Amino acid sequence: MINTQKNRMRKIIAGVGISLSIAISAGTVSMPQPVNAATTSTALKASRIIATGKKYIGVPYRFGARSGITSAFDCSSFTQYVYKKHGIYLPRSSRDQAKAGKYVSRSNVRAGDLIFSDTNRDGKINHVSIYIGNGRLLHTYKVGLGVTISKFSGSAWDKTYVTARRVIR
Repeated sequence: MINTQKNRMRKIIAGVGISLSIAISAGTVSMPQPVNAATTSTALKASRIIATGKKYIGVPYRFGARSGITSAFDCSSFTQYVYKKHGIYLPRSSRDQAKAGKYVSRSNVRAGDLIFSDTNRDGKINHVSIYIGNGRLLHTYKVGLGVTISKFSGSAWDKTYVTARRVIR
């Protein structure tokens, strides 16, 4: 009787094992994938940076605005200020910020990355914005408009795009 129970148990275990291996090889059972903690924490930091930046929507644009003030921003003082609030220190000018972090190809840009443009078309970077996802930018560039969200695709910043950088680690 004990041998009969052992044999029955072996057959059940073997059957389950065979069924599971067939299901896995057929792709009907998916195995859990490990979560990349670095990617998760980077995405979380990006969303926090974007949320901080959005708090300043409407703050006036002023070319050459001083670092660290929130009564007016130019494009690079804005990015410098917002990222600093999250422990990321950027140089003051958009041209220098374009050397920070690491290069990201245009096709791999994700929320929180910096987008750089040459809107004067003189071969020099003169604008920086924060890519916030869904083809949109958070930035400031125009007196009377101030900090705003703009569409990227087809915009002046898209047409004069130079590079993108990832500064969130």
